Amino acid sequence: MIKLTPAEEQVMRYLWQLERAFFKELKAQYPEPQPATTTINTLLKRLIDKGFVNYKTYGNSREYTPLVSRNQYFSRHISGLIHDYFGNSIEKFGSFFTKEVALSESDLQKLKDLIDHQLKDRKDD
Repeated sequence: MIKLTPAEEQVMRYLWQLERAFFKELKAQYPEPQPATTTINTLLKRLIDKGFVNYKTYGNSREYTPLVSRNQYFSRHISGLIHDYFGNSIEKFGSFFTKEVALSESDLQKLKDLIDHQLKDRKDD
């Protein structure tokens, strides 16, 4: 799994939000003080090299689009966490998540309902 730096993830969050953007639109998403133009260009080049972003050229401008969806990235990221920190055991991950994360009884019930719904959908298929 290719991991992104926090700065690269930030660019991706902006691109996912915008769906496509010219450099000026992307830079405008950053709060003040905005990073230097060269910094954002470097991040975009790294994301292109990693296969996360593509672009089309219009004259002197480039329009950037994400090649990896937010859900695809998040799914890979979670799978990597389960692999790296829980020995690829969904049971260990589930146990940790339900015991160590401060979930209310209501949250646990909602989680159970989601799982029950997924199990029912798979039976129906």
